[in-house]
Amino acid sequence: MLDLTTQIGTLTLKNPIMPASGTFSEDLAQVFDLDILGAHVTKTITREKRSGNPTPRVCEVRGSMLNSIGIPSKGLDAFKTNVIPFYKNYDAPLIVSISAGSADEFASLCEDISVPGVAAIEVNISCPNIEEDGKAFAMRPSTTEAVMRKLRNATDLPLWAKLTPNTGETTEVAKAAEEAGADALVVSNTLLAMAIDINTKRPKLGNLMGGLSGPAFKPIALRMAYQCAKSVEIPVIGCGGISTIEDVIEYLIAGASAVQVGTATFINPPIMVKMVEGLESYLQSQGLHSVKQLIGSVVDQEASDGLVFMEAAP
Repeated sequence: MLDLTTQIGTLTLKNPIMPASGTFSEDLAQVFDLDILGAHVTKTITREKRSGNPTPRVCEVRGSMLNSIGIPSKGLDAFKTNVIPFYKNYDAPLIVSISAGSADEFASLCEDISVPGVAAIEVNISCPNIEEDGKAFAMRPSTTEAVMRKLRNATDLPLWAKLTPNTGETTEVAKAAEEAGADALVVSNTLLAMAIDINTKRPKLGNLMGGLSGPAFKPIALRMAYQCAKSVEIPVIGCGGISTIEDVIEYLIAGASAVQVGTATFINPPIMVKMVEGLESYLQSQGLHSVKQLIGSVVDQEASDGLVFMEAAP
């Protein structure tokens, strides 16, 4: 009997595959049984209604996608009235993603979304902090710790901190989130990037820059997930460029306890179902009986002062 379950803090997921925030909606219930997934992660919500960024908001780049959606939201009240009741029809735990512009606003929203039907809160601390000149909370350990402490005091629900790749302090930020009360890390959000139309000489996105996601981003996000899993005791949820079952398995071997699938769902809406099936097949082919045997099984080399980096041959 294959055991696909994985543990994210106090939550036991039936399998390690779930959607990434912003790439999943109730409409997918018309495509496949949503209870096949390990968890459901909602589109990020804000307290007030938001219209999002100017169009165009999405463009393709070689091997991947850029988006500058800008977190459009119908607001907290509409979410509690319409979205939470929908997911009560399913057994998979509901993870609500939230965003705010300041630590106090984050804490207030976190408290108000801590209602029955919500299993955990994913806090998008990759979003701009208006108190720090628009720099994302998760760009620095100090701002990460400050916002996570306020969030931790605002709720008894599990908190998943979604980190940003737009920092040179990946492990320091991860440790700060853990020390301040995060129950898991989602690694990571999109990478700030840009594309220009050579005919019009204008940026391809209405907001000039946006987030890079898809296969081209995977090696970066995988590296981050590996580093974070080595640095903290809490679970890491890998996110970034996952489009095949091989990608899922790579993240698990690197140390992630679960994964989130984003851009691939736009291309192939039932892709996560195929990934669950593919994970079962892989375990069988390897003579393994549990997903837990995969997590963190990477064969690596470590020096006493950290990771070994090899120089390229001349």
